[in-house]
Amino acid sequence: MASTNSWTHEIESPVAASRLFRAGVMDWHTLAPKLAPQIVASAHPVEGEGGIGSVRQFNFTSAMPFNLMKERLEFIDADKCECKSTIIEGGGIGTEIETATSHIKVEPTANGGSVVKVESTYKLLPGVEVKDEITKAKDSVTAIFKAAEAYLIANPDAYN
Repeated sequence: MASTNSWTHEIESPVAASRLFRAGVMDWHTLAPKLAPQIVASAHPVEGEGGIGSVRQFNFTSAMPFNLMKERLEFIDADKCECKSTIIEGGGIGTEIETATSHIKVEPTANGGSVVKVESTYKLLPGVEVKDEITKAKDSVTAIFKAAEAYLIANPDAYN
């Protein structure tokens, strides 16, 4: 029987929490194809207007081991820069993973920057073993937020 596993990751940033949350989480479907075209070919909302229950799809280049991922927003508190989403299609669902959720919280730091805290919980299908996927996932999450950070530093009026 497959067990539920999880991993956590933290990323520090000089960018304010609210700006990084809006750019790197809530509007990532818009920014990703522009900021990471080598990974994200395209992305778009599938259902909803960005609130709870909304679904968005990311289409990936050959740099990723799967060609698409659809995620549903399960919880959001924009004031606290926190959300939780579930992968509902693609991203290894049905082939290696039974379920997968991510909880992201971007917290302000004393110096005016922020720290991104990510917890991913997943249940593997029977017989599937995790090798270096966790390291790759952490590297991908870091790359997402560092790309958003670079964009925000270069565009100080964006997402204010």
